[in-house]
Amino acid sequence: MSENSKLIKGRTGDWEIVMGLEIHAQVASKAKLFSGAAVGFGAGPNEQVSLVDAGFPGMLPTLNKHCVEQAVKSGLGLKARINLKSQFDRKNYFYPDLPTGYQISQLYHPIVGEGVVEVEAEDGSFFNVGIERLHLEQDAGKLIHDLSPTESYVDLNRAGTALMEIVSRPDIRSPEEAVAYVKKIRTILIYLGTCDGDMEKGNLRADVNVSVCRAGNYAKFKETGDFGFLGTRCEIKNVNSFRFISQAINYEARRQIEILEDGGSVIQETRLYDPTAGETRSMRSKEEAMDYRYFPDPDLLPLEIEQAWIDEIKADLPELPDEKRRRLMADYGLSQYDAVVLISEQAKADYFEAAAKGRDAKLVSNWVTNEVSARLAADGKDFSENPLPAAHVAQLVELIETDVISSKIAKEVFDHVWNGEGSPAEVVEKHGLKQVTDTGAIEKAIDEIIAANPDKAAAVAEKPQALGWFVGQVMKATGGKANPAAVNDILKAKLGL
Repeated sequence: MSENSKLIKGRTGDWEIVMGLEIHAQVASKAKLFSGAAVGFGAGPNEQVSLVDAGFPGMLPTLNKHCVEQAVKSGLGLKARINLKSQFDRKNYFYPDLPTGYQISQLYHPIVGEGVVEVEAEDGSFFNVGIERLHLEQDAGKLIHDLSPTESYVDLNRAGTALMEIVSRPDIRSPEEAVAYVKKIRTILIYLGTCDGDMEKGNLRADVNVSVCRAGNYAKFKETGDFGFLGTRCEIKNVNSFRFISQAINYEARRQIEILEDGGSVIQETRLYDPTAGETRSMRSKEEAMDYRYFPDPDLLPLEIEQAWIDEIKADLPELPDEKRRRLMADYGLSQYDAVVLISEQAKADYFEAAAKGRDAKLVSNWVTNEVSARLAADGKDFSENPLPAAHVAQLVELIETDVISSKIAKEVFDHVWNGEGSPAEVVEKHGLKQVTDTGAIEKAIDEIIAANPDKAAAVAEKPQALGWFVGQVMKATGGKANPAAVNDILKAKLGL
């Protein structure tokens, strides 16, 4: 994406958007961060709450080692520094769904330090987003306001659930880049198995910090590191879909530009995105004005981890999306575009590899990313729920490669296979869909059509594109089964082209 395409035209000149994102990812763990209470979706209200989560006096938190391991794994996946020493702090504020009156988080000494993520833009180019930190913290509970006209209910099932907060540098420059970045982080975490990435359930959500500045000021900020070149930022909280992230940024950038062009100044505040109205609205003035009275949690010792343990975790990491993309391009000769589409889901990439052994990889890739993906989407299924064995796609491609069926007939075969009628070879046999490669049979059909249409045959010499009509007639006469290459060759010979 060029710098110019990132500019927004205002009444008084051009503007640039500058963004940093904070992604909250729920740690994939069976238990909470500091208690043994279960984590999971679908339990009744307050069924997964221990005395620690409910903030009972005298209850002491015990750190869940698995959650620490998941954070280290995520940090390694983000090419970030793992801090051997980190510390938990108390962030003090009152809210009815926070029974202790504070959240245990990591402000001063996070478990993961600086890293970098390579992100694919829509046009196939790449851009880097710096990671400032990843820290562990507890989630709060949930208030429910629509069960009674006079009371609010509180469900503490989420209270104490482990979250990873991944904070980026202000390296994101457009709504499209923001969406691509969140998609990339989500893909990495799913590959690692450290977060399931389910945005509908709120297991991955983003706070988007948006500011605008005059064209050219971002470059000055990058040169000097002086935030004075950037505008005042507003934070849009808890956006949990790619579409809403894009819409919220577009609205918020326009809102700030209008304020500035009217001679006003942007107030630093926290805002919420209302998808129904398509706008952001003020939630509260920003935390610089709030005193969270952070201090090290007196119930928890500083967290010290050993390099040997980090090395062990690193040795067990799965192949990550970037490495997989490069390998698919190198091993299978795929284009960058095809490889990026395949690695977007781990299950899709694995399925492709299972089907592509010994076959035309480009053809297999097309079937996997087009037909199979489209059917799964229509059925509302993920690739991991794919009912079609990879061996069926491999066999279908083999039938095309060996000229048993044409690409056109393959679509019909695929329909039958998808509907559970057996393997591609069985379907071809059962429905008599073999391609006619017997040149004698094709020649006979061509002779009959030429004999019945002498005027058209004579006209082909002057108008070679009329050959297409003959091809169509032959295909019709053979029920679409004639080998198209053979049809073309014989027609050209007969009609003197």
